[in-house]
Amino acid sequence: MFADTLLFGVNVTEPSLSLDIEPFRSSLLRWFRHNGRELPWRNGYDPYHVWLSEIMLQQTQMERGVDYFRRWLRRFPDIVSVAGASSYEILKYWEGLGYYARARNLHKAAKVMAAEYGGAVPDEYETLLRLPGIGPYTAAAIASIAFNHDVVVVDANVERVFARLFDIDVPLKEKEAQRSIGHIARQLLPPGEARDFNQALMDLGGLVCTPKNPDCGNCPLCRHCSAYLGDFTDDRPVKKRRQKIIPIDMATGLLVKDGYIFIQQRHDNDIWGGMWEFPGGRLEPGETADEAVVREYREETGFQIEVCDFVTTVTHFHTKYKVTLHCFLCRLPSASTLPELHAAQNYHWVRQEQLDNFGFPAGHRKFIQFLRANRLEYLRREC
Repeated sequence: MFADTLLFGVNVTEPSLSLDIEPFRSSLLRWFRHNGRELPWRNGYDPYHVWLSEIMLQQTQMERGVDYFRRWLRRFPDIVSVAGASSYEILKYWEGLGYYARARNLHKAAKVMAAEYGGAVPDEYETLLRLPGIGPYTAAAIASIAFNHDVVVVDANVERVFARLFDIDVPLKEKEAQRSIGHIARQLLPPGEARDFNQALMDLGGLVCTPKNPDCGNCPLCRHCSAYLGDFTDDRPVKKRRQKIIPIDMATGLLVKDGYIFIQQRHDNDIWGGMWEFPGGRLEPGETADEAVVREYREETGFQIEVCDFVTTVTHFHTKYKVTLHCFLCRLPSASTLPELHAAQNYHWVRQEQLDNFGFPAGHRKFIQFLRANRLEYLRREC
């Protein structure tokens, strides 16, 4: 293989497409200079901003990530401020982004950076890998985008672009496809221009070479693209088998006593670790939702509660699960308000207005929003 030519083709193990690398690079970089997205972390490429954006954009749409990024920086302008914050506040500012292990690891990594690196993000790929929450992709993105090191960065957008350009005819997550994509990326990367080149590929996938209805007529690489030239763009990437969605029925209850609401904090190693919630859980076979609330309160807190009223049902998705959460209003007949925690690390009795000070997972946050919008009387009275 010549240094300035790449050969790939119809089957990733049987190359047939010849690519002249320099015109490819020039076309892509020229397009990026005129069409790249204006994103806040690209203003000066502050390493803290780049790191934060990479963590936030995992499993998060770009527009939503930008909003959270700006809000976060207003409260945490630098790494030292993140390191010095409480876990409560970190999770509260992350509330709504989901996948809360990202926030906990961001907090841990900030503490390491503050203690060992002078409050700065280290620039070496191998050093970055040793920090909490930073895997190979994120380390490569930080090294490349923040520090312009010659490291390839391959996200879902880049995978899709390569699948069409080089006619990768197997699902992208298969090892064969991943090997080919990594090899292509390393061969194409222009020395000294990794920051712009990697971002150009990602923006091309996000703006032009989109999953549906790609804008091939305005693609700077269309003359290099196997799928476009062969008129099979809709067939790349090769689709993987759709993951089966598993339904889960759960129940929770808003326990109100003397104008206060009971909330508890999940253990750090639980799903949604460190977040706050109203006690509850999955329905057992043959169990109704209101029966499940009574049982879950007894098992988790020792409280013998009574269900007063059904309030609403909310639905949210978590990875491969569709969670249906049945929500009730409950009361505590006994005088004691001291729980025996069996499924949580902490608890509070709080006023309605104090709920905003705590981070809740999606289903419980939707329950709170419903109460405020439709049933505020439930928060002002006991049943």
